[in-house]
Amino acid sequence: MTTPTPTAPPPLSARRRRTVLAVCCLSMFLVGLDTTIVNVGLPAIGRGLGVGTHGLEWTVDAYTLVLAGLLISSGALADRFGRRRVFRIGLVLFGVASLACALAPSLGTLVAARAVQGIGASMLSPVALAIVVSAIPDPRERARAIGVWASVFGLSMAAGPVTGGFLIEALGWRSMFWINAPVVVAALVLTALFVPESRARRAQRLDLPGQVLLSLAIGVSVGTLIEGPRVGWTSPVALAMYASTAAVTFAFVHVESRRQEPLIDPRLFRNPAFTSAVLAAVAVFVALNVALLLNTLYLQQTRDWSPLAAGTATLPMAFGATVCAPWSGRLVGRTGPRLPLALAGGFLTAGGLILTGLEQDTSVLLLLLSYLLIGIGFGFANAPITNTAISALPPARAAVAGGITSSARQFGAALGIALAGALVATTAPDHLAHASRPGWALVAACGTLLLLLAHAARPKKRLTHSAPAPAK
Repeated sequence: MTTPTPTAPPPLSARRRRTVLAVCCLSMFLVGLDTTIVNVGLPAIGRGLGVGTHGLEWTVDAYTLVLAGLLISSGALADRFGRRRVFRIGLVLFGVASLACALAPSLGTLVAARAVQGIGASMLSPVALAIVVSAIPDPRERARAIGVWASVFGLSMAAGPVTGGFLIEALGWRSMFWINAPVVVAALVLTALFVPESRARRAQRLDLPGQVLLSLAIGVSVGTLIEGPRVGWTSPVALAMYASTAAVTFAFVHVESRRQEPLIDPRLFRNPAFTSAVLAAVAVFVALNVALLLNTLYLQQTRDWSPLAAGTATLPMAFGATVCAPWSGRLVGRTGPRLPLALAGGFLTAGGLILTGLEQDTSVLLLLLSYLLIGIGFGFANAPITNTAISALPPARAAVAGGITSSARQFGAALGIALAGALVATTAPDHLAHASRPGWALVAACGTLLLLLAHAARPKKRLTHSAPAPAK
């Protein structure tokens, strides 16, 4: 196989760099929004399609599981065939799948369309980050740009429930997917006009066995949590799922450790900073998605709030994420990732602890305070996680680094939805507050993990090795 030899592009002007960043941020807004916008619409989708809470979990996780499983391969494809090219293909797939979601006549069709959406989104997230890194070579400017990127991504994740609630109230649940079409068209036009093509100097070969095993490991592990309440945690089916998860995970590690160009190079995890960034990414998104799903079900089912009211209640979360994400980016540029990651852990821990005693009539002010603290923690977290992962690898591996951390985020999102759903899937509305308490304790535990990881967040010596040359 012939690997394209890229030529170094001329430096971009400051205005062009800002434009490229804006276009990439627009795509990331779509990816983040569709990760959480459906949460607040789950009850409305359930009523519209005649399904219960258990089936609805797949509406969210079909997207996040496919996204998590394909991000790394999409990054490798972009390195080889051109980042702008793969980025544009991802936009088209995402837009077409969004239209299919809006027209879905049944839950099965909706879940399948959401999976295709995940394929398109996998071509946007790490590729957008690699485009930003390629266009902005100065480390300090790049750190600030990553702060902006993280701010937009954090805003989209936190604003999803608010946007979804407004659209459901005004136009019905299908409008949550129609809204993507004009944004995709705008992003395609802007990409064609302003985003330069770029590739890695040496593109990694595709690792199909690793890709298949990674997708299976992610899907089976999260699927076990989703199906556990239905089949019974100690049933033969559940035991078989546990064994399958362990077997596939072992096979993935075994295969990857012996490949010359693995999907995930095990040597990357010898760097404590990179490993801590991946673990932190999982923890942050478990916490965020547990909080969002429990909030949606508690407010709409236990307290009988409308989708708009339930979405509006998360505004403090969106505010905290929006304000603190760029601040975190500036802190990373000046002092490194340790301080903002520690702040993220502290705020997430406090936000979760506040609601570990949740009742049916808990004060709304206490709810809003918890959401604000969680949003602040989320805002502080993304920039140090992304910057630490990117700094641990050579710039030519930016898409791979972005792919691994983005996969960790989406795996955390899927895991959070599955864990929260397992806690409350079979719970009556008047018992939901009590049943959700372990979920809020889990949010606090994720924050505590960030505090423990913060000491390892300072990047060590950058890994400069490249993958071994392919066998002749």
